[in-house]
Amino acid sequence: MTKTTPSTPLISAQNLTCIREERLLFDELSFGIYAGDIVQIEGPNGAGKTSLLRILAGLSRPYSGDVLYLEQNITSTRDEFNENLLYLGHLAGVKSELTAEENLNFNLRISGYDSYQTSDILAKVNLSGFEEALAGHLSAGQHRRTALARLWHTNCKIWILDEPFTAIDKKGVEELERLFLDHASHGGCVIMTTHQDMGLITEPRLRKIKLDYRFI
Repeated sequence: MTKTTPSTPLISAQNLTCIREERLLFDELSFGIYAGDIVQIEGPNGAGKTSLLRILAGLSRPYSGDVLYLEQNITSTRDEFNENLLYLGHLAGVKSELTAEENLNFNLRISGYDSYQTSDILAKVNLSGFEEALAGHLSAGQHRRTALARLWHTNCKIWILDEPFTAIDKKGVEELERLFLDHASHGGCVIMTTHQDMGLITEPRLRKIKLDYRFI
């Protein structure tokens, strides 16, 4: 296992450049994200926010530059990095032919976790009574909650979340904010995009990476 110290970033970017469809999205972007950090990626639509998240998660390759996990390139620490990464994309990724409980069971099992607590976890995202409902019959907000439920049952330190608050009501946003704060206080980090205002996580507690190349 890779050794770490409080001064070692959990994940960092070194001179990342991203080009999509012959268009430069960002150039030589560098930053470090540490245990306890909650980071919001900001920028206008089309600025490359999702592209940056996918590069950080190792799902896409940058045009140039490197992503490091505990100061080692993620390509050389792939297994350990994946064990400590939870990535949720903009789409919910919920299978409509499965129930809410079956979707959560599936995601927990492929991540190597026990699934005996699914009812309790679904209750935390206000899906009590919908455990046996087919996902295809659920609302967009319930789809999102089904996907987000795995956040309550993971040991991954690095959370990379693309628009986690989409289709979530104000109470649900506050529940997620509390979860993010708790995760950060226990040595994890959260990297996310969102177009919604947050009430509990604000600057300076919230750090921001702006795709005009400023890191605040």
